[in-house]
Parts: sequence; structure tokens; C-alpha cells
Amino acid sequence: MPETSRRGLLFGTAAVSAGAFLTACTSNDPKEKASDQSSDQPAADDKPGKPLTIGFAGPQADHGWLNAINVQARNRAEKYSEVTLEITEGSNDTAAQIGQVKTLINKKVDVLIVLPADGKALTQVGLEAMKAGIPVVNLDRVFASPQAYRCWVGGDSYGMGLNAAQYIGEQLKGKSNAKVVELAGIDNLELTKQRSQGFADGLKNYSNIKLVARQAADFTVESGQAKMAQLLQAQKQFDALWNHDDDQGVGALRAIQQAGRDEFIMVGGAGAKSAMDAIKADNSVLKATVLYPPTMAASAVDLARALGQSKGVAGLAEMEIPTSLTLYSAVVTKDNVDQYLPTGFS
Repeated sequence: MPETSRRGLLFGTAAVSAGAFLTACTSNDPKEKASDQSSDQPAADDKPGKPLTIGFAGPQADHGWLNAINVQARNRAEKYSEVTLEITEGSNDTAAQIGQVKTLINKKVDVLIVLPADGKALTQVGLEAMKAGIPVVNLDRVFASPQAYRCWVGGDSYGMGLNAAQYIGEQLKGKSNAKVVELAGIDNLELTKQRSQGFADGLKNYSNIKLVARQAADFTVESGQAKMAQLLQAQKQFDALWNHDDDQGVGALRAIQQAGRDEFIMVGGAGAKSAMDAIKADNSVLKATVLYPPTMAASAVDLARALGQSKGVAGLAEMEIPTSLTLYSAVVTKDNVDQYLPTGFS
């Protein structure tokens, strides 16, 4: 992954990492109030602070995006000489992941980052960590209780759907009775529901467009190809496709090419390098992808480091880091793909 992809997409389309964002703060100690209400409390910058160990527990990296999450976290931690990142093996089995988190708690890590395979199922162990005095940074898939984490950082699934709908809507603005199909992700995940809801809400702004079909895939190349083949067989003509995930999009594109169909435009999701390369080449139906940046893992390390070293966030009046940080879902097209290509994941 290119070095420039260490920068997360926070607070808009500009690539700004939480590390760059965490540059100064006000004091958390009322005893240290100065007359001008400024503070000498150290910032969460690149200068080494006190040594700390950050535990990182995520699901199995069986998907390009999840693998990029691990890479981002590991590479970000290596930038800080005083930070030790202890990464678990990763598992999609909730019981196994719970055991891994408990092991990190027993090791008394200073801060814990958890990307749960299932947010609801991992909530209890998040609560255990917090009760043990270990601040938890909940990454992406949210726990069922806000008491289970100190800070949540992740992507905007609803915004992905909304921005995908807006892009498609603008492309089809002059077309009457336009038809759109949707290739969703795993239906029992909350993020899939949010992406579909955002897409449906966004399409309401375009009275000329109707969603005529939807299939749920499994975020894999094989499922993308199989489900896309079903959509193509059922729908003899349509004008646009929104695919929730670029990994399954590889399979979807295969099915489209095999069927010899090109009467529609395709919008992907997440921001894989392969998708961005295809958008830049402009030689297929894929014309855009909506970001869900894995750089959120690098930002989670920055926030965990700030928590562990009692440092804060510049640019805000608050004296503590926020309880949640939502990344922006930028739409990547051939007009701006060079800007975002360094953040594409393999």
C-alpha cells in the first residue's frame, strides 16, 4: 500500500489523518488552568510520548478491505517509537474474538482497539475492558452500548448510499423512467442496511428514477459474480447499478462482461485500487466508487495513542477527544481519481 495512504479521509474530502489532526489541545486538569486559558499539555503529534501498548483485535482478514485495515493499523503504529501494537490473529468466530479481547485485557494493555466481527456480540467484552480501566476505541462496526467504548471511529455507510444515489441521479437527470439496480452486501450487517437506506433516500430526490431490483451478495468475488449474473438475467435493460463493495464488484464486472452488457453505468463502493484503476482507464461500465476508507484504522491508532498519553485534539473547543468520528464517503470519478488513488487498497 502506498505510503501516502496513511492519511485518513476525515471531516470532508481532503485526505487528513487523525495524526495530523491531533496536534494541540487544552488542559484536562483544572489545576493547570492558565490566565489565558491555554495549556502546556502535550499534543498528540509525532513527538514521542510515554511508552504504551495498544491492543488491536479485528476479524479475519479474508477481504481486501479488512486486510487493508490491519496494514493501516500496523504501519501507523510503526511511526511512533513509543507505541507497541499487539495485534490478535483475527477471527470471524465471535467466541474466538471475545477470547482474544479477554487475553488483551488480562495482559493489561493501555488502550484497546476493537473492530468486532459482530458489534452486538462483542459488546459485553467491550464493557469488561472499560470497567477494567482500559479505554476502548471501537472501530467501524459499532457496539450495542456506548458504555462499551470511549471513542468510535468509522465510515459513513448511510452517506455511501446517499452519495452513490446522488451521483447516479445526476448522471441520469435527463432520462425519463430510468431504472436502477442494487448489488448489496451481507444483509444481516447493520452497515448494509444503512447503505441501502441511504441509497433509497437519495433516489427520492430524483422522481425519474426507480429502483427495480436488489440482490444481496457476500462481499466476495464469487458471490458478486453469481448475484450479478442473476440480476442481469432478470433485468433485460437498466440504466445504473450500485454495488456496495469493490471486492464483490470484481465478480460483478466479470458477470457483466460475460453477458456482453454495457447499456448502464456502475458505481462501486469502498475504494479498492482495482476499481480506481478501472475508473481511470474508463474502459468498462464502472464509472465511480464511493469511499469507505480503511485509513480509519490508522486514525484509530492515533486516537488510541492520544487516549493512552492523555492528549487531545486540535481545532475543537472541547478538552477531550470526541466520542465519535465519522469519515466522509467521497465519490471517486475519472475527474478526481488521481487524488484518491494513493488511498486505494489491494
